[in-house]
Amino acid sequence: MAGVGVIIVIFVVFLMSSIKVLNEYERGVIFRLGRLTPYRGPGVIILIPILERMVRIDLRTVPLEIPPQDVITRDNVTVKVSAVLYFRVIDPSRAVTEVNNYLFATLQLAQTTLRSVGGQSELDDLLSQRDKLNARIQEVVDAQTEPWGIKVTLIEIKNIDLPQDMQRAIAAQAEAERERRAKVIAAEGEFQASQRLSEAADIMSKNPITLQLRYLQTLAEIATEHNSTTVFPLPIDLFEPFMRLRQMMAPSAPASGGDKPKA
Repeated sequence: MAGVGVIIVIFVVFLMSSIKVLNEYERGVIFRLGRLTPYRGPGVIILIPILERMVRIDLRTVPLEIPPQDVITRDNVTVKVSAVLYFRVIDPSRAVTEVNNYLFATLQLAQTTLRSVGGQSELDDLLSQRDKLNARIQEVVDAQTEPWGIKVTLIEIKNIDLPQDMQRAIAAQAEAERERRAKVIAAEGEFQASQRLSEAADIMSKNPITLQLRYLQTLAEIATEHNSTTVFPLPIDLFEPFMRLRQMMAPSAPASGGDKPKA
């Protein structure tokens, strides 16, 4: 009886070790005596003890952080670029048989591709055209990992660290650009103001009454201000009738050069 009990215990142990449960996002790559068989899962699967071995593969998207890489741009500027890569396994069998460690291999490939593609771009393109750079890196890495049964879904550049002297140069360039825009806007404003003044002068020259209305408006504006001294500018045209009247009333000067009386 003891021998039968031992046999039953061994059978139960083998049965328990042969039953595996795979989650919905997992697949089991099965090797039978070293030879690859079709992968199984999800759910409950049964392995033949000793003869079969299983490797679990996660099919979920994996975020892989790419550490900062020293990149020398095409215009000879050294920057540190870090990124994040998202990929997923689409063929579990190839992910196990075609590469030793698909996580490590994908990371190394992404690092070298980041340095290579970044070195083909200038600094301005690296800072302003990240979308194109991301798409280019994704295209290259995805083409290399496709034989491994891996699909690269997204690559995003996280940080671009510039040297201190380059940061100061970019800040000075940005400040100069802002000053240039401010001067252009100010000059454009003065040009438009001069055009409006010229048009106003043409209108006033055609209709003199507008000048008098403008004069009265200016007096009203001065009156609204609380000034202790008020200066009223008067046009010279108002005094012209008085000057003519003064000339008419002035006595004529005696004629000069007359003969002297005789003695």
